[in-house]
Amino acid sequence: MTGQEKDNLRRHSVAGQPDLIIDPAARAEAEARNGLKQFDLGLRIIEDALAKGVDFRWRPSTILALHREALSGISEFAGNWRPASVGIEGSVHEPVGAHLVPEYVEELCDYLKDHKYDRTPIHLSAYAMWRLNWIHPFSDGNGRTSRIFSYVVLCVSLGFALRGSNTIPDQIVANRRPYFDALEKADAACKGGRVDVSEMESLLKRLLAVQLTSVFDRATGENSL
Repeated sequence: MTGQEKDNLRRHSVAGQPDLIIDPAARAEAEARNGLKQFDLGLRIIEDALAKGVDFRWRPSTILALHREALSGISEFAGNWRPASVGIEGSVHEPVGAHLVPEYVEELCDYLKDHKYDRTPIHLSAYAMWRLNWIHPFSDGNGRTSRIFSYVVLCVSLGFALRGSNTIPDQIVANRRPYFDALEKADAACKGGRVDVSEMESLLKRLLAVQLTSVFDRATGENSL
């Protein structure tokens, strides 16, 4: 196993749930297929939010819908909050009890609403990424759902769907270590009574620059030779 592969195994959810797909190859295929469907749903959510304008509200049902697309046919809990406690292998963070999940998700949605105008899109995206991981509301698929939700929050906050082939979620999947490190730093700050997602903000800024550069390269033909 390479160092990169080891890094990608950090912060893995550990929960007692039956696998609907046992074969690793079949599961990987289902996850890839669902990933495309989840991203498409994310784009539709962005379009709907922009069409509604000031009437749009962040709701827990949005997060549940994104999770459902990611875990459909893979987990019996697809689109549902976890029914029991969950651990995170490779992390000292202990997620909240299952009975508190709905309340904390509501608070996350309220934060995005209350700070719509006094926080930057990058901050709101970073906060959404960290807080959803911190709550860890699902038995499985927390990372996949938090990454696309964070991306949707960024686009909606900007007022348009970002272009570029090398998207922020894709870049995180390709190299998870900076993402994991940013989550750990935000977790440590929260444990000390502070909200500090500056490390995640810095990461998202770098990834956004890469995504937008892919648009420039396509437009100019540079780096295509």
